[in-house]
Amino acid sequence: MEPVRRKALVDAALRVIGDHGSLAVTMSDIARQAGVSPALAHHYFGSKDQLLIETIRSLLRQLRSDTVAALKAARTPRARLSAVIRVSFHADQFAPETIAAWLAFYAEAQRSEETRRFLVIYARRLRSNLLANLKALLPADAAERIAEGAAAMIDGLYIRQSLKSAPIGIEASIALTEDYLNALLATASPSSRGEKGRPHRTTQGQMT
Repeated sequence: MEPVRRKALVDAALRVIGDHGSLAVTMSDIARQAGVSPALAHHYFGSKDQLLIETIRSLLRQLRSDTVAALKAARTPRARLSAVIRVSFHADQFAPETIAAWLAFYAEAQRSEETRRFLVIYARRLRSNLLANLKALLPADAAERIAEGAAAMIDGLYIRQSLKSAPIGIEASIALTEDYLNALLATASPSSRGEKGRPHRTTQGQMT
């Protein structure tokens, strides 16, 4: 039962943090949501801080697992870029409580070095996945610039989604990011500057 109860507590922590919009929650709040006693929650995690760290670890593990699966299914660098974008806005990751929890962890990172470290891991993974596939399509300098921009756009759309007065849906967020990439790929590809005087064929077989 221990793995089941630990997962139930992590899931409950995510929901409670999302509902409160901050990490100012108690172990009792989380235990109540999970349907267990506060004593049992302390038994499994020791402290609220340890439970919160495990919650962000769980978010990162799920995001990494989804990304790995999506990248394996994609056959070309451009398709893998689309896979990274779609995973970033997956229904589970884009759920209101998940977005609220991510934002709460970002706020916590201003005072917690451990939380900041986990968020740096997330940022590096996102940039690395984008950059690796952009470098297969573009010169290194352009790939790095576009990877930074695409990662910032993904994070920015998360922030916009948290503004309940101006929500942006999953498909709209994907389309905006894809439009950004398509526009920059068209202008930054070697052929757009007449490199070697020949047209450049993309991995999708289109001439650019």
